[in-house]
Amino acid sequence: MELWQEMIRQSIHSVDQLVDKFKIDRTIAAKLDKFFQARVNPYYLSLIRYPGDPIWLQCVPDEKELEDIDGPEDPLNEDDMSPVPNITHRYPDRALFLVTSQCGLYCRFCTRKRKVGNSNKISLRNLESAFNYLAQHTEISDVILSGGDPLMHTDAMLEKILMRLREIKHIQVIRLGTKMPCVLPQRITPKLCNMLKKYHPIYVNTHFNHPWEITPESTKACNMLSDAGIPVGNQCVLMKGVNDNAETMRELMKGLLAIRVRPYYIYQADLTKGANHFRTPLEVGLDIMDKLRGHISGLAVPQFVIDAPGGGGKIPMLPNYVISRDEDKIILRNYKYNIYEYPDVRDESKVTSRDAYLRKQKKKRKVYDEKEMIANIKVPIANN
Repeated sequence: MELWQEMIRQSIHSVDQLVDKFKIDRTIAAKLDKFFQARVNPYYLSLIRYPGDPIWLQCVPDEKELEDIDGPEDPLNEDDMSPVPNITHRYPDRALFLVTSQCGLYCRFCTRKRKVGNSNKISLRNLESAFNYLAQHTEISDVILSGGDPLMHTDAMLEKILMRLREIKHIQVIRLGTKMPCVLPQRITPKLCNMLKKYHPIYVNTHFNHPWEITPESTKACNMLSDAGIPVGNQCVLMKGVNDNAETMRELMKGLLAIRVRPYYIYQADLTKGANHFRTPLEVGLDIMDKLRGHISGLAVPQFVIDAPGGGGKIPMLPNYVISRDEDKIILRNYKYNIYEYPDVRDESKVTSRDAYLRKQKKKRKVYDEKEMIANIKVPIANN
């Protein structure tokens, strides 16, 4: 048994095991166990500094989860976009391939609670219809292995999955959606990296939410993946009490870049059953983005997105940098809230005499509108 497997075995596997350690009411613990099981491995448990800290909030069950247990089971409508078991096909050229229901840590904000943590073992035989679907749909060039966490499989089982995917010629890119580099970095071994190198191009999207998760162990894991030629990106979730301020996000993004992990997405929290207490107003995320862009390297600035309820996919959210625009120019503001005018280029072939007249009248009005809008811009006061 490898070290990471032993650490999974030694994990806390029920809320009941946390009653004494974290002073959870035993009656509430029983309800939480029924709602969504716990799993906290010894490594991640060791990162907790005090009760209620940003690490604690992500992994220790809370009675607040019981306040919205009637929330959506499948907020992103993944099941309705699943043509065969284990496949979600939402975007034209990509498919999500769920290869396990197990994780190295069960996050309390998990959006896939309906699937994660059950005891159904997934074998290659169970995945046959998924392989067949991917082989038949030649428009799919990018496959994201997820679950659960695909690195909960042994190296041997994971290699069998990768080998089958590489037999499908139109699949160009394979991505591993794994939280292991963050929550159980002992899973990233030289043996694993040497195996993955055989199936390039392989990409990893991992999931750090707070700077305290960047440790010597997680740094080593990410560096091993990078050294194996595997680009590593990060997706984090904006959560109340965890990372809902610009100072924390700046530290996280700069820290990730320092360990060769490229910030990729910040997600507005999903409408996830049992996780409403983590949600923040949209304005919080927009304010954070406003305080990232221009204040840290562009390499460290991710996209802020809402994964639209009902299966609409990822929709980027941006602070408003465009003050006004017409056919001739755009009025912009930068990260310091300084105002700039950029002359636009017109397509004269599409301009009629009526358009030209209307444009001239609009331009006269626009001068006054722009002056008023610029005068009303409120520059935010720095609070961090």
